[in-house]
Amino acid sequence: DFLCISLVNGFTQLRYNLGDRTVILQTLQKVHTNGNTWHLLNAGRVGNEGYLDLDGINVTRKASPGMNALDTHSDFFVGGVSSLNLVNPMAIENEPTGFTGCIREIVINNRELNLTVTDPKGGANIGDCDGTDCGYTVCKNNGTCQVENSGFSCSCPREWTGTTCEQSIHCSQNMCGSHALCIPQPSSFSYTCACALGWTGKYCDKKIKFYIAKFVGNSYIKYTDPFYGKRDLRYSRLSLNFTTNQTEGLIAWMGKSEDEDNDFLAIGLSNGTLKVVINLGERISVPLMHSKYFTSSDGRWHFTTVVQNQTCIKVYLDEELILFEDIDPQKKYTALNYGGICYFGGFEIGRKVNIVTTGLFQKEFIGKIKDVVLFQDSKKIQLMKAEGYNINDGNSGN
Repeated sequence: DFLCISLVNGFTQLRYNLGDRTVILQTLQKVHTNGNTWHLLNAGRVGNEGYLDLDGINVTRKASPGMNALDTHSDFFVGGVSSLNLVNPMAIENEPTGFTGCIREIVINNRELNLTVTDPKGGANIGDCDGTDCGYTVCKNNGTCQVENSGFSCSCPREWTGTTCEQSIHCSQNMCGSHALCIPQPSSFSYTCACALGWTGKYCDKKIKFYIAKFVGNSYIKYTDPFYGKRDLRYSRLSLNFTTNQTEGLIAWMGKSEDEDNDFLAIGLSNGTLKVVINLGERISVPLMHSKYFTSSDGRWHFTTVVQNQTCIKVYLDEELILFEDIDPQKKYTALNYGGICYFGGFEIGRKVNIVTTGLFQKEFIGKIKDVVLFQDSKKIQLMKAEGYNINDGNSGN
C-alpha cells in the first residue's frame, strides 16, 4: 500500500493503492515554477474516494467497491526518500527523483509536522528556504514579520503583544505565580491563573498535597506509565473510584490522543450513565453503555473497573459486572497500544474534550477521582507526581 504526491510534467499528481489497484488523480492546472509562488495543496482520501485540491481547484475520484484502508507502517517521507529504489514503481509516473523547491506547513490528519532541524527522524541536504529571520511562523497569532538589521520584528494584532505576539494583552500584567499559566479572558478584559499540580489559589501561590484529586472542569492530569514497556497490551486493566453530580464528563482516557489513529480505552459519563469506549485499531471506536444504570451522577463514591482481555471487554461498577462484550470475534486487533499515556478528567488546556474524543464525551470531568490502579499493579498510581493543571485537594472542602 502507498499514498504518494508528486510533480509530473508540471502538474501535481496523487497516487494511492489500498491493496487492490492504483488510483491516479491529477490537477487541472500546472504549478508555477518561477520559484517565488507558494501553492496550497490539499490531498487525501476518505475510504477509497480520493481528492486533490491545488489552490482551491478540486479534483475527486468517487469511491468504488474494494479496499478502503491504507495499511502502511513505514516512515513518512517529504521531498524525497532515503533510497529511490524504495519507491513503488506504480507510485510515480516517471523515474523517481527528489523534489527541488520549498515545502512548509505540512498537516497530516489535522496535526502539523514541525519542519525543524531536530523534530524529524532524519533527512539530508535540507536548507532554510525563507533565507531570512522571519520564516513563516515566527510571529504568532497572525502577527506580521519584518526583517530588521538586528533580525526581525513583529507587528501584532490588537489583542496580542510580546516579541513574537505570543502573549495576550490581558496577560501582559498578570500576577500568576511561577507554577501557573495565564489564561486570557478577552470577554471580561482579564485573565485567570491555571495552577500546576501541587499548587492552588487565585494566583497559584499556595502549595498543596492530595491523595484524592478534585477536578473543577478546566482540570486534567496526564500520567506517563513507567512500566509501559513491560506491559502485555493484550490484557489491560484500569480501575478507580470517582464521585460526581454531573451527568456528562470524561473520567479517564488511556491513550496518546494525538491523532485519530491512536488506540484508546476511555471511561466517562454520558446522560448520567457510565460509558466505556475502546478502540484497538482502524479507528473503529466501540461505545459500551448499560441502560439500567442512571445512578453514577449521585454524588456518591463509585468503584469501576474495565478489563480488556484481547477483544473481550468487562466493565464492573461497584463490584457488579454490568457489561461484557466481545467487540471483534475475528480478533483482528487484540492489543491496546496506549503509548503509556493516561489522561484523567480531560486533556491539555485548550484541547476540548468533545473535539479530541470526536463527540464520544461532551465535556471535562467535574468531581473527584482516587485509588487509580493500572493493570494488576500492587500500588495505586501517584496522581500528585503526574503532569496537570487546576487540581484541588479532594480531602478538603475547597
